Amino acid sequence: MAGKARQPTQLLRKVGGADLTAVPEVRHALRELLGTWGGPGAGDVAELLTSELVTNALVHTGHGAIVTATVDPGQLRVEVRDFEAGLTAPLVPPADDGTHGRGLFLVRELADSWGIEERDTGKVVWFELNGGAA
Repeated sequence: MAGKARQPTQLLRKVGGADLTAVPEVRHALRELLGTWGGPGAGDVAELLTSELVTNALVHTGHGAIVTATVDPGQLRVEVRDFEAGLTAPLVPPADDGTHGRGLFLVRELADSWGIEERDTGKVVWFELNGGAA
């Protein structure tokens, strides 16, 4: 259908606390959602950043998380909501600090925008990638 704009589509997954087997499952679901979205490598970057945020939520909180990904032709937004009270400044380690704690560093470097928002119960860590129509 030429000329018809693609409507945003969404992924919503709840992952249990400390269930790291959920990380590859979320990656797979995101890959299916994205299809051919974005330019070369955009899907790989989206999967990597999503994996990092989900892993952080599962390792650093005990209450699981909710992952939401919304994609339209021009943008992908991924949110990972946890249920840990309090908003703390994100730890972004220096580049020469080994491999531990690299998740938010990768998000900061690779996402077009990102942030952390406090919610009534917990917080949301999010990122956006600009992809353009494939």
